[in-house]
Amino acid sequence: MDFTEPTLRTPPVSLVDVAGYLPGEPVGTEYFTQFSRSERMAKNVMFRAPKARHHVDRDETAVDMAERAVAPLIERHGAQEISNIDILLTHTQLPTNPIMGCGPEVARRLDMKPRWVFDVHNGGCAAFVHMMWLARTIMQSTDARTALIVCTQNCAGPVFRQPDIRKLAQAPVPGDGCGVGLLVKNNSAPILDIECRTYPEFAGDMDFSTGSERKYWEPGEGQGCVSFSESKVAKVFSRGNRLVPEVAQVVCKRIGVKSRDIDTLVTNQPNRLFLRNWHDALELPPERHPDTFDQCGNLFAAGIPITLDAENRAGRLENGSVVLMSAFAHAGDFAAAAAVRWGAAR
Repeated sequence: MDFTEPTLRTPPVSLVDVAGYLPGEPVGTEYFTQFSRSERMAKNVMFRAPKARHHVDRDETAVDMAERAVAPLIERHGAQEISNIDILLTHTQLPTNPIMGCGPEVARRLDMKPRWVFDVHNGGCAAFVHMMWLARTIMQSTDARTALIVCTQNCAGPVFRQPDIRKLAQAPVPGDGCGVGLLVKNNSAPILDIECRTYPEFAGDMDFSTGSERKYWEPGEGQGCVSFSESKVAKVFSRGNRLVPEVAQVVCKRIGVKSRDIDTLVTNQPNRLFLRNWHDALELPPERHPDTFDQCGNLFAAGIPITLDAENRAGRLENGSVVLMSAFAHAGDFAAAAAVRWGAAR
């Protein structure tokens, strides 16, 4: 690619590898159609189902998923490199223990003693990029050399298989999985630029409800789920269409490249319509905007690293190429994008 690479901050930080894990066997859409009820929301393009998705088992924890996702990194880089990680950042969609995050237990399971451990709950579907930014910030301002970022999406099985929830239009869309990234303070696969933006005016527009007056922690009837109305869906759709290309264009401008010249675009994957609109807005052909939606559904924060891992293992990410990541979170309260000169191990 012919563009002027920006002067990297000193010291440079690289995304040197990614890996992913999908639990269990694929779950077909017929699992949901046998329970579905007729409703107007089922016709909304936001809820058109993927062909398959994976569901985490009831007894498989976020820590279990993280350990399985990290296993390929250990194979490629050695157990010592992982055990010597300086920074551990985790994002878990549905914390197994609502009182605390899983970071310290992930460290224990992987025989790590990181100096910085943070459970990052915000960032939503853009959490992978958000944690890249956090890790890079720490690494460039301290003597930390390595970071492991872990994105776990584990709410599809526990939440969307509930008897009342599995009948809803949105139930077939999410899938479970875990994606991880290894960052190292060197110039082997440098992060060229990152943009993170918070939109407080949209905070609170996504509601988790039991369908009754009951709070989710209180005893009683009602099953918890993110609730949607047609007006709310329309607002989210409008924001998502705008935010993902917007932050992506900011990064492209700063690294001196037109979006249509990016080698690979990887985004979160709420549905096929968003995917189409985003690559159209950035003037990219579909083949340069890979996704795993039909195999995995909406993977929330895990979508970007799992798609990157799939493309990397398939040999479709050329070392030296520019990979652009972009995503928005929740109902639009956060969006982030990052560009990397690819150089990951396979």
